[in-house]
Amino acid sequence: MSSTSSSKPLKGLSAVVTGGAKGIGLAIARRLALEGADLIILGRDAAALDEAADALRCSQVVADVTDPAALERGFALIGHFDILVNNAGAALSKPFGKLEPEDWNAMLALNLTAAYHTSRLALPGMLARRWGRIVNIASTAGLKGYAYTTAYCAAKHGLIGLTRSLALETAKTGVTVNAVCPGFTDTDLVARAAELIEAKTGRSPEETKALFAGHSPQERLIQPDEVADAVAYLCRREAAAMTGQSLIVAGGEVM
Repeated sequence: MSSTSSSKPLKGLSAVVTGGAKGIGLAIARRLALEGADLIILGRDAAALDEAADALRCSQVVADVTDPAALERGFALIGHFDILVNNAGAALSKPFGKLEPEDWNAMLALNLTAAYHTSRLALPGMLARRWGRIVNIASTAGLKGYAYTTAYCAAKHGLIGLTRSLALETAKTGVTVNAVCPGFTDTDLVARAAELIEAKTGRSPEETKALFAGHSPQERLIQPDEVADAVAYLCRREAAAMTGQSLIVAGGEVM
């Protein structure tokens, strides 16, 4: 049976998902496991990793993606793998005038530099085997600007640049490098943002979520499983011609 018709198109492949215990990362991990991948989730929240790994019946590695030494130890434990999904990330909302250097550095470290470190660790094995998939979870904030999220937007724009450049370097190697750019997605991150806005403005979380949803012509939040669908496609063997791309999952939001 061909990989395109198989119900397990990722069977025989191993995948690492950073930030794979919660939100979009958990949805991606679940989808890759359902498609047959031998799954490893990586993150810094040991309790959340335990819960997710038990539910998914997969392996886990505790490591902070902003700590290069911890990543090296974690990847040494993992050994061989075929697919890397750089999902770990977070957003910070502050007016630019109140954005401190430590805020800027933290956003770049988590949303951009971590993907440099993980890709640097993953690529040698992929290149040696002449096959691999790297998928970076960026954002519509990597393709356009949003007020009050300067550091986050800058980091995600950088992640798109990393994706495009690395895809060109690896174009003839059997390795593909792509990004998926979700719009506002129905996760705990958006819920926390709504709570912060409520505290600052008095606007209810429901009102804030409606504002987020209003960015999409479909007037709804994206579901994590919809992001996972796009990631799973890019990881498959038949997606070999897809590299250097930024798939937008945003309900028609104009970039």
